[in-house]
Amino acid sequence: MKRAFVIGHPISHSKSPILHGHWLDELNIDGTYVAIDVAPIDLPEFVDQIKSGSFIGGNVTVPHKEAVMTLCDKITATAEKIGAVNTLWLEDGRLIGDNTDKYGFLANLDQRLADWDKEIQNAIVLGAGGAARAVLVGLAERGFQSIRVLNRTSDRAQSLCNALNKVFENKPFVASLLSDFNKLAPHADLIVNTSAVGMGGTKFQDLDLSLAQTHTIVTDIVYTPLETPLLADARQAGLRTVDGVGMLLHQAVPGFERWFGARPTVSSTLREKILGAQS
Repeated sequence: MKRAFVIGHPISHSKSPILHGHWLDELNIDGTYVAIDVAPIDLPEFVDQIKSGSFIGGNVTVPHKEAVMTLCDKITATAEKIGAVNTLWLEDGRLIGDNTDKYGFLANLDQRLADWDKEIQNAIVLGAGGAARAVLVGLAERGFQSIRVLNRTSDRAQSLCNALNKVFENKPFVASLLSDFNKLAPHADLIVNTSAVGMGGTKFQDLDLSLAQTHTIVTDIVYTPLETPLLADARQAGLRTVDGVGMLLHQAVPGFERWFGARPTVSSTLREKILGAQS
């Protein structure tokens, strides 16, 4: 039996075992996927277990995404750009680390809004934390020419933009304050929230989405609640919206295929199962 995992601290909230369990059953694969609480001090010991063959691989979540990078034998170019690892597997006895969040973010948009990335130029990304990096890398690789990173304070956004502009020759990233949103909104083709604002009904103040163009897309990586206040305001303004639960589902596809040898499908049935597990 092939064994895979998700580790974090805490980890009991994770929906990944439901997600991967659904695919194992659907594809009739003899395997398991379990959630394991691993404290930071115990991470090196757990990585040794993986390398010894106890698992074929697994996922990594908070607070281990950066720390596990130093314990891998190799990390992919994508993980290096993003600066974090969320997927592990063994290859010829070596532990490989990858990051599938960029893939999950883009695949969600691809599935929910066909041709969303045609004739796009400008994006606004809200938040400059760890979750922003995968989104920013994805947008730059899809061809956005100007990507504004808005944060409540400028230092963190500026530091993030400086780091990523070293990776991309066209240097598309520009740091701005959250208070600049209303000035920038009329020029945005895409608006993305990567911050925790939206969880538990929290919302941004003074963001006027009615200033955006009618073709503007608004998406949120927060999916609890499914329609965040930002998405609700965007819908009321007549804008196209994409919720964040699909990112969770799609980011899991490459890892599952790597571990179990079959590529799963992100279906409406799976989506409803995950949403039902939240209620």
